[in-house]
Order: sequence, then C-alpha cells, then structure tokens
Amino acid sequence: MFQWLTRSDYLLRETVLGLRRGGWMNWAAVSTVTVLLFLFGLSLQLSWQVDGLLNQFGSQLEVSVFLDTGVQAADLQPIVQAIPEVLSTEPVTKEDAWSGLLEEMGLSDIEGATAQLNGNPLVDELKVKAKTSSDVPALAQKLKQIQGVDEVQYIDEAVQRIAQLNQGLHWISLMMTIVLTLTAIAVTTTTIRLIVMARRREIEVMQLVGATTTWIYMPFILQGLALGAIGALIAWGLIIAVQRFMQELLSQQPALIQFLTAGMQLSPLETVLLPLSLLALGGIVGLIGSLFGVRRFAMK
Repeated sequence: MFQWLTRSDYLLRETVLGLRRGGWMNWAAVSTVTVLLFLFGLSLQLSWQVDGLLNQFGSQLEVSVFLDTGVQAADLQPIVQAIPEVLSTEPVTKEDAWSGLLEEMGLSDIEGATAQLNGNPLVDELKVKAKTSSDVPALAQKLKQIQGVDEVQYIDEAVQRIAQLNQGLHWISLMMTIVLTLTAIAVTTTTIRLIVMARRREIEVMQLVGATTTWIYMPFILQGLALGAIGALIAWGLIIAVQRFMQELLSQQPALIQFLTAGMQLSPLETVLLPLSLLALGGIVGLIGSLFGVRRFAMK
C-alpha cells in the first residue's frame, strides 16, 4: 500500500512538473482540444435539440382521416388511439366540419345552405397526431387499413424534409468531429514529443539506473490525459455560457419561446451525457496523442 502511494505521488508530481515545463506548447494543445470539444459539444447538443424540436413539430403534423359515409368518428377513435405511433386523436363530426366550412365562407344561413345541397355533404373526420415525424408515413398506412376509413391525408413532403434535415445534421457533425479530432491528436502528439525531447537527458539518466519504459513515459501519457481533460472543462464552460446567452435571447421573444423552449430543452439524461461525452473524447484525444508522442522514443 505504501509503495503504491509512493508511486502515485511520483507520477502525480512528474505529471504536474511536465505540464509546468510545457509552457506555450501545452496551451497550443489545450486550445486545439478546446476548439474540438466546443464544436463537438455544440453539434451534439444541437443534434439533440433538433431531434426534440423536430419531434415536437412532427407531433403537430396532423394526419386527416376521412371516414366512410355513415361511420362516426367517435366509434373509430378508440381503435385509432390504440395504434402505437398515435399521440392523440380528435374527432370532428360532419356537423361541426360543415358549420366551420360555412363560417369560413362567410355564410350565416347554415340551414339554407344545407337544404340547397340536399343535406350535409361532408363526412366525419379524425385528426390524428403522430408521436414523431418519422412515424407519420407508417401511421398513414396503418390508418388506411382500418375498416370504415375512406381517405387518409398528410403532409408527406414536409415529413421527408424533416427527416432529411435531421440526417444531414448528423452527417455534418460526424465529419466535422473526425477532422477536428485528427487535428487535435496531431497537435497533442507534437506537444508531448517536444516535452519528451526537452527532458531527454533526465530520461537517459533514468534508463541508466534501470527504470522501466512504462515508468519513464507514464507521466507523459498522464500529461496528455490532463491536456484533454482541461480542454473538456474549458469547452464545457463555453457551452454553458452559450446556453445561457441563448436562453436570455429566447426569453426576449415571447412569441417563439413557448414553441422553441419546449422542443429544444435537453432531457436530464442528455444534460449529464453532454459533459461526460466531452470528457471522454478529450481523454481519448489526449491518450492517443501522448501514446503517439512517446512511441518513437519508447521503441528505441
């Protein structure tokens, strides 16, 4: 136990010493990792927010279900509501639909208009809201198969555009993350390599007294992890600042805040996953960069 504590104390002191000696080289690595994680965090958060916003918008895309003549909306409502993709249903009787249509046309004599057409020409309707925008096409197909349904109408083009936008954002985020990750690893590798070269005489002395390769280069690997962790913390702070700025900006838009805030709020799970994702990616970048940085010297 005492030996383990002694080794841990040595590694910690050497890691801190290496970070102090790194100077501006450390700043170059941290700033690059910070930019990577800041953009990664924003893109990840935006992706989650767009998913929520599109799902909220998708839930407002109503599927209009027109029933056969003589079939009442109230009779089919329980059947439609039981479909897994359905969020809610609203029955519209043909009398209510006829009254609303005549009001939109500016006609006040409902009975006279009805008599001229020999009765109400409309049918009962069910307004069905889907849980997500991607569920709408499948939901429409299921609704068409229900007995008593005459026609199903929905905004197919809007649903497709929503899905394409969502997929495009994911691909852009992925490509940007890959490019910036490779850049951050390259900068971290160069930084650790320069630090190793600056302490080359100390390393040679340690090799002469019989220190193992792992023992010699472990502090440099820990330095890489520390650079990644520092970059993650700074990036997380910047993202919080952006979140607060956007919240204040949206609070000044009363007409938009009711719609946007509900869809763009991160869930409790996403709120926890975001900083953990930044820390994980920062640690991976720092670890890979430091391993590449010491590899050439360790293999000699």
